[in-house]
Amino acid sequence: MVFAPDTEVALRTVVNLINTAANGREGLATLEDLDAFLAAEGFSGGRRRDNAELESVLELRRELAAVWTADEDAAVDTVNRLLRDANALPQLMKHDGWDWHLHATAPDAPLADRMSTEAAMALADVIRGKEMDRMRTCESEDCDAAVLDLSRNRSKRYCDTGNCANRAHVAAYRARQAAAN
Repeated sequence: MVFAPDTEVALRTVVNLINTAANGREGLATLEDLDAFLAAEGFSGGRRRDNAELESVLELRRELAAVWTADEDAAVDTVNRLLRDANALPQLMKHDGWDWHLHATAPDAPLADRMSTEAAMALADVIRGKEMDRMRTCESEDCDAAVLDLSRNRSKRYCDTGNCANRAHVAAYRARQAAAN
């Protein structure tokens, strides 16, 4: 394991959030889409369930997408600002079947503040561990999705949003077969 379990979960949520806008599609167009996303990610806490909340999550997605491909200094600037803006105060919490882990906002804080703080805390671990190279973009020519490589040998090249890896492997196989004939 590279990171603590709660950090890995937060990083996967960041990837999934970024990828709601991958390849020119909009996966968070409605409040229902946001509800489904949060349910799939197991995100708990209070909600306003209004368009302003959706817009704040969409803005967070844009910021996190920029961090995903940023250099270390730019990533640090964004992480620090996200923590500052949410008035983050790290505390150990235990809830919803999770053992002790860090939260830096109250459960009733605005959704975007809670999401940005969890993302920022996870990204801080990535930066401190000098592991930013695990944050990538899919290597498929027709895909711009975020990729989180948690493999031991740092070999993950394709996203989980579609069949990018399968298509690349099939194309390579067909190229080998054509070259052999």
